[in-house]
Amino acid sequence: MDMAALTVQFIVWSQSFAETWGYLGIFLINIIGSATIFFPVPAFAVVFLFGAILNPWLVGIIAGVGAAIGELTGYVLGIGGSHVLKKRNKKWFDRAKKWSEKRGLFPVIILFAATPIPYDIIGILCGVIKYDLKKFFLATLIGKVVISIILAWAGFYSMSWVLAAFGGV
Repeated sequence: MDMAALTVQFIVWSQSFAETWGYLGIFLINIIGSATIFFPVPAFAVVFLFGAILNPWLVGIIAGVGAAIGELTGYVLGIGGSHVLKKRNKKWFDRAKKWSEKRGLFPVIILFAATPIPYDIIGILCGVIKYDLKKFFLATLIGKVVISIILAWAGFYSMSWVLAAFGGV
């Protein structure tokens, strides 16, 4: 099956899913997508598509909240594995903790959360150095809501171009 056919199938599936599950669906997809460690789930694509179908503001906010909740798995993994990781890389983690205490990790977390790059390592690092959970969650929430709103509005304004590029649905 070629890429155009797969894309069309994904768009059709997303439209059906959005009509059936609505905002709860985007919330759950983003929890699952962000909870998977080092295994990409196309949550960004779904946010883009749902933004064209539902209210982009609500899609962005709800997707961001779901993504922030899902990212807690990396933080918990970091706490759970901190003994093993610290033994192997104690010097590196001690430097990371000192740097975060001196300069502040909050804006760095927001920045990384607001980009489409894999975020799991940030959550794991914050768990290992025992960065404040409330601060971690708030910074992650801000970044994930920002990127989700951008993606939802991008879908709202450009879905007609995407459909035209793949022959319409």
